[in-house]
Amino acid sequence: MSNCEGCPSAGTCGKSAETCGVTNNPNNKIKRIIAVMSGKGGVGKSSITALLAKAMQAKGLKVGVLDADITGPSIPRLFGLENEKAYGDGEKQIFPVIDKDGIKTMSINYLIEEENTPVIWRGPIIQSAIQQFYSDVLWEELDVLFIDMPPGTGDVALTVMQTLPVSGVVMVSTPQPMVSMIVSKAINMLRQMDIPVLGVIENMSYITCPDCGKKINLYESNVEQFVQENHVPLLAELPFNNGISRLNDEDNMDQEDIEAIREWILPVADLLA
Repeated sequence: MSNCEGCPSAGTCGKSAETCGVTNNPNNKIKRIIAVMSGKGGVGKSSITALLAKAMQAKGLKVGVLDADITGPSIPRLFGLENEKAYGDGEKQIFPVIDKDGIKTMSINYLIEEENTPVIWRGPIIQSAIQQFYSDVLWEELDVLFIDMPPGTGDVALTVMQTLPVSGVVMVSTPQPMVSMIVSKAINMLRQMDIPVLGVIENMSYITCPDCGKKINLYESNVEQFVQENHVPLLAELPFNNGISRLNDEDNMDQEDIEAIREWILPVADLLA
């Protein structure tokens, strides 16, 4: 089949079948692809990806998560799947690993022997792996496929944005001037590539006093100025919360944390759905 046949961005992405670089799997029907990105590492991007996927699944949508952070994969652990492996059918087709809620996931950690084994690959091999995670994995019918991006605006970001039919990008930032500057670079890169920025989530924005419930800013936040200067909507401001760091162990999370996380993330899912 041609690259464009069955692609959700056929006729709108500006690429021809010859220049796309990705062969679409005829068994896959993916309606939307949303990348979660930040120019800076350590901002909680993978956790936000997992939260958005869980929120979308809770709304009744069919959801998948592609872990594009080949050298620092987090998705298996965040979904409690760190001991799982992915298998193929012998016909160049890989089955995704599915969590207890039915979310389909794919990560390089499902294909290596030990979770802590480093992936020491050069850029072209990493780019090829990501393209295969899209085209060779049996995602089947999905309402949304989230792509957990690695930090930065390098080869992997270019590969995803130039070869996959990305519908839009959610940017994740934290309230620090250095992070905001680097995230602005990523937003400007996306604009140059005509990729829509769906909005910004500011993570670790504040803490809540356990006694009085007052919001306490640990940093001087300039998020309103940031979104105005970059002409992007602010989707949410999320606090420091211990529950977010324990997403892989939901069975042992405090119910209060679970309810708080739902309160923060479900409105964002409504905006993106």
